[in-house]
Amino acid sequence: MVNHCVIFILFALTIGASSRNERGTDRESCFCLLQGQVDDCACNIDTIDHFNNFKVYPILKSLLLKDYFRFFKVNLKRPCPFWPDDSRCALRDCSVTTCSEDSLPQSLRGHKRSYIPNGSMSKYSKEANEQDSCDENHDGLGSIDNTISDESYREFERWQKHDDSQDNFCEIDDESSASMEYVDLSLNPERYTGYAGASAHRIWRSIYEENCFKPNVGYGPYTTSKNLNAMCLEKRAFYRAISGLHTSINVHLCANHLSRDPLGQPSWGPNAIEFERRFSPRMTKGEGPQWLRNLYFVYLLELGALAKAAPYLLHETFYTSAEDETVPAAVRALLDAARDFPHHFNDSAMFNGKKDALKLKEEFKAHFRNISRIM
Repeated sequence: MVNHCVIFILFALTIGASSRNERGTDRESCFCLLQGQVDDCACNIDTIDHFNNFKVYPILKSLLLKDYFRFFKVNLKRPCPFWPDDSRCALRDCSVTTCSEDSLPQSLRGHKRSYIPNGSMSKYSKEANEQDSCDENHDGLGSIDNTISDESYREFERWQKHDDSQDNFCEIDDESSASMEYVDLSLNPERYTGYAGASAHRIWRSIYEENCFKPNVGYGPYTTSKNLNAMCLEKRAFYRAISGLHTSINVHLCANHLSRDPLGQPSWGPNAIEFERRFSPRMTKGEGPQWLRNLYFVYLLELGALAKAAPYLLHETFYTSAEDETVPAAVRALLDAARDFPHHFNDSAMFNGKKDALKLKEEFKAHFRNISRIM
């Protein structure tokens, strides 16, 4: 949850409140659900707002300007595995601009393969196979060929991808692929891209209808705030996580929306009308405020994930160029804040004591992997 988006939400709610007399004063024109305790969590919304604005956001704002977090490697040409799609932005001002070689920090230029020491793939790597703890300073019948062919290496990679898929909740891009390109995230912020119409609706329809858990028979085909509590904690958490992600994307595009000045030049800024269209109770059959609440749920979920990953992240170097000298200290401050926050989502209550817990966990993984492939 980025601070300027929180400010925009408050701005949009103020606009909605000031125009309430024109649209009616009933509950359908009210965002009053954005208060109180976050669903399935032991934390209040105003507590999260205060913590984010004063503890997390200042650190994130400084980190996002550093080279380590600015330059992100991604395969923009990767085809969708589920349906044909041109994946083109509807507006030329919204297309993603990749980095030229000259615009990258020196350490990233010509970078083709990422080698992770002690990683799961390292045992199949050339470096690992060139190291030998045995004494080979003799000639004898015991000598063996310890090299590995490119064909065998590719086969080992295929095996490792299969092994990883059994544990990973998402599909990870191969950084050694020739199709991977660097993108400067400071020049390509999350904002309205013009990606709309049937293609965009198909993505979210597939996510919600085919990869989210559904209420039991008798509650209707769609998950709503009214039938969500009919599901178990695990299924509720899954839905809230996906809904919160969707909300984050929509809030960003409302906060950074494309318009034109009188001369036809592009201008980016908040669009309160678009925000109201996407989130007001009147326009969403009462669901909009609940979707915004799910954004707070995702915040707590991610905060807990940061706290759990802290022992690993504290050993990362976080270095791309001289610009990154202050990054380790800032990351440590962020992780300390995450670990000190007392109200994470209690994921230890999930997958416990239920007869079908293991099966449910496998369904979780399968759904998340599918969603990562769709997006």
